[in-house]
Amino acid sequence: MIHPTAIVHPNANIDRGVEIGPYCVVGENVAIGRGSVLQSHVVVNGWTTIGEDCAIFPFATIGAASQDKKYTGERAYTRVGSRTIVREYVSIQRATGEDQVTAAGDDCLFLAYVHIAHNCTIGNNVTMSNLSQLAGHCVLEDNAVIGGFTALHQFTRVGSYAMVGGASGLTRDLPPFFLASGNPATPYGLNSVGLRRAEFSPEERTEIKSFYKILYGSKLNLSQAIEAMKAEASTPSGRQIIAFLESESQRGILLK
Repeated sequence: MIHPTAIVHPNANIDRGVEIGPYCVVGENVAIGRGSVLQSHVVVNGWTTIGEDCAIFPFATIGAASQDKKYTGERAYTRVGSRTIVREYVSIQRATGEDQVTAAGDDCLFLAYVHIAHNCTIGNNVTMSNLSQLAGHCVLEDNAVIGGFTALHQFTRVGSYAMVGGASGLTRDLPPFFLASGNPATPYGLNSVGLRRAEFSPEERTEIKSFYKILYGSKLNLSQAIEAMKAEASTPSGRQIIAFLESESQRGILLK
């Protein structure tokens, strides 16, 4: 179902049941999965793949050339998973670097004016509220939440089920399950509402709270805090926090 005013390259791979509305533009190297809808004035170009049953609202752009000055037109990819909602004026840009990828997972919600820059990696079921902005190479793990008007510095990571509050500026990595807010952002407790909604067990929530206190409520440095957590870890959530803290970081962990 392609509106007569839409421009769709004959080599684009458009699956059954896809709807392409008025004045949309779909480029040569684009693939769109079954049941996805481009409402109107949507531009999808570059080497871009969109999964099944996505909803792309007016004036969104997916796969546009990176704004990175290092980008010189090399083949680089943009991937959006299935059942993801991309609201008005969202921009998701292709990666910089030959065969590199900007990727967003399944079941994500990107509200109006969200910007996802080159080489970002976004997991499943991630929510980004209005006007939140990711600079290049950011990582949002599964179920992360980014509040409206919030900006993330290049290479910043946000762990699974973590939340960054609205109108914040995050310049360091936020571990899983924790909450940060402010500009510059500072730790602000647990994402308790998210943990309850996701039905984390009481044992997991207790261990997460204990690890938060070790990291932010003690006088231990990061290495000492990790060792203290290892001595107590008994749940998958606790071990996930430790793995995040020990993994490679370009920006460092958000501390006090």
